[in-house]
Amino acid sequence: MALKAPRGFIDETDPKVAQIGHPAPPWLVNYADLMTEIACFFIILYALSTSLNKQVQQAVKDVQKMVDSKQISGTVKVDREGLKITLQEEGNIAFFKSGAADTTAEMDAMIGKLAPTLKNLVKDHDIIVEGHTDNKKISNQYFDSNWELSTARATSVVRLLKDKYGFPPKRLGALGYGQYRPVASNDTPSGRAKNRRVVFWVKNLPPADTKPKTAPAGKAVPKGL
Repeated sequence: MALKAPRGFIDETDPKVAQIGHPAPPWLVNYADLMTEIACFFIILYALSTSLNKQVQQAVKDVQKMVDSKQISGTVKVDREGLKITLQEEGNIAFFKSGAADTTAEMDAMIGKLAPTLKNLVKDHDIIVEGHTDNKKISNQYFDSNWELSTARATSVVRLLKDKYGFPPKRLGALGYGQYRPVASNDTPSGRAKNRRVVFWVKNLPPADTKPKTAPAGKAVPKGL
């Protein structure tokens, strides 16, 4: 016997109500599909928000040209976090001296080619330099692990951007991930070379010091600020 629905509730005999153990009504399938598509649409819009920035679009084109013409070895892509330019070792090219954080002449040359493009972006975006290594263990008088090594290498690149190319230090940061974010197998020399990489992450969000100023309670922000 059907139960009487409380006041304000839909009666269970109503055809729009799915009975326990019975399939959902046909309209619910279409509704669920629509909600899923709308959610995916907004996720895609968010992920592409950086690529719609004209400066970032131009940077992607400029860097891709350098990759295609073999001026630099690596990749460039835009994701929901921002623009990421990855430099990977290739052939006999080494970015750093073995077991050390000092950049080589080849690395300095690559950074010199990227610097003008990054300089245009650093005006409105923070740039984080990520250091990555292969899984070969290291322990010397300077570094106890690949974490310290990768962080020191990222810091060397940041110092080069600041000291040689005049990047504002408040827009720069360094991260070290060691061997824990590989993009290839460490079982082959070519795979290890791909993992020994430097990533320039141009953050999607604007720098903290460019956010609109807020006035204290009871005070208005003067015009022009």
